[in-house]
Amino acid sequence: MPNYKTQMEAAKKGIVTKEMETVAKKEGVEPEKLRALVACGQVAIPANIHHTALSAEGIGTGLKTKINVNLGISGDCKNYDVEMQKVEMALRFGAEAIMDLSNYGKTNTFRRELIAKSPAMIGTVPMYDAIGYLDKDLLEISAEDFLRVVKAHAEEGVDFMTIHAGINRRALEAFHREGRKMNIVSRGGSLLFAWMEMTGNENPFFEYYDEVLEILREHDVTISLGDALRPGCLNDSSDAGQIGELIEIGNLTRRAWEKDVQVLVEGPGHMAMDEIAANVKLQKRICHNAPFYVLGPLVTDIAPGYDHITAAIGGAIAAASGADFLCYVTPAEHLRLPDLDDVKEGIVASKIAAHAADIAKDIPYARDLDDQMAHARHKMDWEEMFQIAIDGEKAKQYFESTPPADRHTCSMCGKMCAVRTTNWILEGKKVEFYSEKERRLKK
Repeated sequence: MPNYKTQMEAAKKGIVTKEMETVAKKEGVEPEKLRALVACGQVAIPANIHHTALSAEGIGTGLKTKINVNLGISGDCKNYDVEMQKVEMALRFGAEAIMDLSNYGKTNTFRRELIAKSPAMIGTVPMYDAIGYLDKDLLEISAEDFLRVVKAHAEEGVDFMTIHAGINRRALEAFHREGRKMNIVSRGGSLLFAWMEMTGNENPFFEYYDEVLEILREHDVTISLGDALRPGCLNDSSDAGQIGELIEIGNLTRRAWEKDVQVLVEGPGHMAMDEIAANVKLQKRICHNAPFYVLGPLVTDIAPGYDHITAAIGGAIAAASGADFLCYVTPAEHLRLPDLDDVKEGIVASKIAAHAADIAKDIPYARDLDDQMAHARHKMDWEEMFQIAIDGEKAKQYFESTPPADRHTCSMCGKMCAVRTTNWILEGKKVEFYSEKERRLKK
């Protein structure tokens, strides 16, 4: 048996685990350099000891930007088969993490199947599952009950859990004092807020934080410190509630590291483009360079049906500014549970944002595929282009929907293709648009 409980404990002891070796190989970094980053908390490798199907990934400083796909059933959409199809799509497109946000009924059967088959990291929000798992109304749930759900998820093999421990009484003072247009838009945060207000008690995840950390440490679960007071519209961004909670999260980050529990810190939300970079820098400063996990940010509030685009814009800016982990947003955000097409659109948009940011951050080998695509375009090799593309299937469908007369062009430029024209001239060929027969007919 290894003489460590968690990846962070191993790293602090100078041990390079097999998960670190896997991540180092994927990222093209030296294992010892990676170990040092895990030891100081700047990189997290969420890897529950019970998740045997996992192919470990690293999140944090100097590594590729990762993406997460949310899925799960609700009371209005209870088809687990469809959710498993979404899982398969997420894996096919290379999502590094999947969060099961199911909030209806007994969800553990689906979650166990998901953990058994998924090489991607699995995340949950125990607060979502508490009501269904415990079969109690909110006011009937005790602090001990909440911890029972955390323990159940850890034992099932969940790699990281969103736990809204920062929304304590002190953080809520700023929320009450300042007021907001959208108040609280975090589902888990709103439930905790309601529980705290109805019972008069402190947030149980804050009050019993040490007990939570002991559960997570036992199974090597990474804590993702949720931003219950994230802004739900542009007007509420960077306000006292958001920043007050972030200050609490900074302290909770250090406390987790002291227990050798790895940390992700979650961030906004909705935010104007000119605020994003400053927010990332502030988070990194207050939370001691812990990996930053962002939802969006959505850069405008008026694009329902297109929020995969508003989130990709914000996500690209955030990741280029130092964020490490993007939570995808689908076109159905704010409207309904996403279907398969929505999930695909959200994944692709998020992958584009992450990849564009990695190029900007000069992540090792990030531009290799772009250089390969340029080479394939130079050769006019369509099949190679489709192989390299993030969504080659869609690219091929577009190309073949209006096939060109000459396979070495596309239907937009046809014979006037700039690439073909330049290639011919550089090869010493004459550029001609008409055949001999066509020239004779013109005469």
